Amino acid sequence: MKHKTYLKYFILIIILILNTLCPISYADQTNLDNSPNISAESAILIDASTGAVLFQKNSDAKMYPASTTKILTAIIAIEKCNLDDIVTVQNSAIKAVPSGYSSAYLSEGEQLTVNDLLKVFLVHSANDAGYVLAEHVSGSIDNFSNLMNEKAVEIGCKNSHFLNPSGIHDDNHYTTAEDLAKIALYCMKNSTFRSIVSMKSCTINKTNKSDARTYKNTNDLLNSSSKYYIPECVGIKTGYTSEAKNCLISAFTKNKLNLISVVLGAPVLESGESTRCIDSAALYKYGYSTYSLETLATKGDSVKNIEIENATEETKNLELILENDVTLLKNTKNPNDSFEINLKDNISAPILKNDIIGTVTYTSCGLEYTTNLLASHDVEAKINYKNIIILLITFIIISLILTNILKIQRNNKRKSKKKSKYSKSKYYKK
Repeated sequence: MKHKTYLKYFILIIILILNTLCPISYADQTNLDNSPNISAESAILIDASTGAVLFQKNSDAKMYPASTTKILTAIIAIEKCNLDDIVTVQNSAIKAVPSGYSSAYLSEGEQLTVNDLLKVFLVHSANDAGYVLAEHVSGSIDNFSNLMNEKAVEIGCKNSHFLNPSGIHDDNHYTTAEDLAKIALYCMKNSTFRSIVSMKSCTINKTNKSDARTYKNTNDLLNSSSKYYIPECVGIKTGYTSEAKNCLISAFTKNKLNLISVVLGAPVLESGESTRCIDSAALYKYGYSTYSLETLATKGDSVKNIEIENATEETKNLELILENDVTLLKNTKNPNDSFEINLKDNISAPILKNDIIGTVTYTSCGLEYTTNLLASHDVEAKINYKNIIILLITFIIISLILTNILKIQRNNKRKSKKKSKYSKSKYYKK
């Protein structure tokens, strides 16, 4: 028994030593199905081209968004304003930001362009800039929050409610990882938004109240001097409150595959490690190691060969070719792509080159893509002598019938004329 006890302690000591020498990174931890271990309360990873969900953890759970709210405010401002519009800072916007929240320390009466406000708002996460933009767009925060909720519904959000433009905590200001992913997907389609959120730092121009100011991005995934730096990261937005914990929306682009991840409620570690960055990196690694954007077929490729029954011998074998390239998301760990062909009814000659003969639908990762199948060449109808003879005989018979009908009609007319003459002569004799 003593030997077994000694052996157990010996194994434990070896494990502790190995863990000390070779610590396990959060980003390297995966489950048996290759999915990442995420410490955040809620997370999602989507394909930015299609919106397909590649990974999720409690993605429909009600969460506090903190400053990730700012992406919705920003896209509304971009769509409603000209970037060169001059905005005057009101005292109400400055007072609306509680102490302890990040700020650009704008001054009452200071005049800035919408573009500069957007930059300091998204890059530095300046809450005061958000309130200035909201008042400029809608006149009041209440009106702007109504606009935010309308826009969220328009985008497709189902479980969100926004009360302010910056994400300052309120129990009734909430969203989900799934909804934030939809908002981020919508925002990243806008070139102005994409340009700003990818900035590692920003400079706002000299104003009537201040010299030019430069601010650093709060997203460590964009910071090349940070240990969390990911070169393929192209934004988007950080967030933190004590109630929301650490939040991060990230966008990545690599090998033509664009991914968006959302991490909400990431814990604060005593070690100081950024769990929102660790989780985002794990999602990034999982996404690009598991999925790829592949061209399954190219425009002009032959998909099927069919024989047209009433065609000439030389043209009856018809290749059905693709009208467009077929590029789909593919699971490299578990390929499951397939395709289904649907042809038109009663296909017969003559057929012209590039006539639509049917469609083909490719399926991969639960996504479908349909394109037309075209005729690769002209198909000529063959001469059917039997049919021609039948048509001739039919024509002759119909012609004879018509001739007889016309002959009978002519004879009837002649008889009627004779009767008419006879009747008239009798009348005059009387």
